[in-house]
Amino acid sequence: MKVVAIGGSSAPHSYNLMLLNYMKKHFTGLEMSVVSARGLPLFNEDDKLPDALQKLTDEIDAADAVIIACPEYNHSVTSALKSVMEWLSASVHPLYRKPVMLVGASTHVQGGARSQIHLRDILLSPGVQAVVFSGEEFFLGNCRQAFDDQGNLKDQGTVEFLEKCVSEFSHFVKVVNRAAKEAAE
Repeated sequence: MKVVAIGGSSAPHSYNLMLLNYMKKHFTGLEMSVVSARGLPLFNEDDKLPDALQKLTDEIDAADAVIIACPEYNHSVTSALKSVMEWLSASVHPLYRKPVMLVGASTHVQGGARSQIHLRDILLSPGVQAVVFSGEEFFLGNCRQAFDDQGNLKDQGTVEFLEKCVSEFSHFVKVVNRAAKEAAE
C-alpha cells in the first residue's frame, strides 16, 4: 500500500514527524513517503499553487491513502497544517474520496485529541471530502518520554496498539478504494 504521510508541525523538532518516521521504519509493508508542513508556503488564494504543493498533490493522487500526524496548539490544528489543507482544497482536490487516517503526538496527556476533532471536520468539509478512518484513533500523549534515542517507541503496548490501528486502516483503505473503483466503472 502506497501512503503519503503529512506531519502538521512547523517546529524544527516535531514529535509528530518522529511518529511518522517511526511508522515508516516499522511498517515495512507500507510504501510511505513523509512530508513535513514545515517550510511549505502559507496559503494565499491569490497565488498560483506553489511547486512544493503541486508535488504533494501529485504524490497524494498516486497514493492509496494518506496519514496525517496532527499536532495540537491551543486545542486545535496548527496554522501550518491548516494552510496545507487550504492549498489542497482551493484549486486542487487530491484528498477527494481519499482514505485518511489521523494520528497525533503531544507532550500532554490527551495526545492531540482536540486537534484531531477539528482536522476531521476540515477533512469532511466541501472542497476536501476525504474519507476519514473512524475506527481506532491513535493519540500518543506524553511523547517526550515515548521515544528512545533511535526514534523508536519504547512501550510495547503502544506499539501493539499502533499496529492494530494501522492494520484496521489498511483494511479500510482496501474497502474504500474498491468501492471508488467500482463506482467509476
